[in-house]
Order: sequence, then structure tokens, then C-alpha cells
Amino acid sequence: MAEHVRFASSSGPMLAGLIDHPEGEVRGWGVFAHGFTLGKNSAACSRICKGLAAEGIGMLRFDNLGLGDSEGEWGDGSFSARVADTVQAVRYLSDTGREARLLVGHSFGGAAVIAAAHLVESVNAVVSIGAPYEPSHIEHNYDALVERIMEEGEAPFLIGGKALTLKRHFIEEVRATDLRERINTLHRALLVMHSPTDNTVGIANASEIFRAARHPRSFVSLEGADHLLTGPHQAGRAARIISAWADPYLADD
Repeated sequence: MAEHVRFASSSGPMLAGLIDHPEGEVRGWGVFAHGFTLGKNSAACSRICKGLAAEGIGMLRFDNLGLGDSEGEWGDGSFSARVADTVQAVRYLSDTGREARLLVGHSFGGAAVIAAAHLVESVNAVVSIGAPYEPSHIEHNYDALVERIMEEGEAPFLIGGKALTLKRHFIEEVRATDLRERINTLHRALLVMHSPTDNTVGIANASEIFRAARHPRSFVSLEGADHLLTGPHQAGRAARIISAWADPYLADD
């Protein structure tokens, strides 16, 4: 059974999380950052975390600001807020005696964990799954609203039947974020996972991330998978690969 937890976001509102406890011998702990508007119960997030827990790696997954069971307004968030809240999740685990050595991020969360790793000394390994090389890539999700948002300051953004508020500061910050330098100076082991059939975030993004990274770096093709890893066994396969790859980096320094 997953443990329900709550911890403060970087801006104050409480974030809701789930800790998937490791089965058998505890090999280590990690934090998972979900995609743009997905949440902790999305297929990729929940299945990979449960898969890693079955392999002895406990994982904390959480809803970003204003999503799922978390407090706050989604529109008050930004890329830097997601990075800071990922750091908050790592610190929460640490405060409960569970040092996070692993960060895993899916899609927009993949970019966030690369940036967050710079801010937490305990992390030895980072995994990006279907991540964009440039965070501004997500603009295709709301390109029809950009002109209105830039003129009026905000606009309702419909996703999954729910209206979220997208604000000008989010667009401006995402456009100004340069991930290349953060990848190049990561100084952690990096595993880049991407599907060549990803029609949401193209495989070229993985190539750019891998080229910008320094060793130790690895790339795994998730052939046949869609962006959300919703197909049978796709997330489970990713979890097993992450588990094997991360093994040398889970122990204390």
C-alpha cells in the first residue's frame, strides 16, 4: 500500500504525494516528477513508481501545484516552481530518514528533474523519459491561446475536461529557460529514455539531451511506446530498465 503524505511546496501551499514503499530489501529511494498536467496517478508515473518499488526502490510521487489532491493554483506555477517543488520532495524524504539518490521525470517533469538535480547534493542519478530538450516545446499544447495570454495576462486552458488558468509569466519563463547548460554541467549519471514513435515530444529531443550530456550518460530506446506509456507493459519495462541502470548509484557515497 502506498503511503499518503503532504509537504509544503516552495511557495507555501501543501502538495499531496504518495510513497510507494520498496518490497523486500531496500535498495534506495527516489522522487518522480510527472508531466505537464498529468499528476501522480498518471499511467507513467504510478506504474513506473510501483515497478521500481517492486524492485526495492522506494519512490515519492506527487501532484504539482493545483493538480490532483494538491493545494494552490496551477496557474501560479512555473518551470522554476516545478523544479523547486521537486527539491522540496527530495528534502521531505530526507527529513523522514529516506535519502533520495534517484530523480525520475516524465515529459515536462524530465526537464524539471535535470534542473532540480543541481540543487540537491544527495542525488547521484537522473532519468528523463520522453523529455523535451527545450521546455518551451510544451507551447504546442496551448499555442492557440498564446496571443490572448500575452495580451490579457491569462486565459483558461482546458485539459481533460478541467479548466486551468495559464498565465503570461509561465509562458515567458518557459521561453527563457535554457536547459542545455544544466545538462552539460549536471555532474550526475544521466539516463535518457525516449520512444522513436513518440508523436508528442519527438525523438530528436532525446538526441539533443544526450549530445549535451557528459559521461556517465546512457540512452535507451522505448521502441513501440507512446508518449504517455499507456500501452501494455511499457511502463513496467521502463521501470525494470531504470532499476538495473540505477543500481550503482543508489548506495551512499
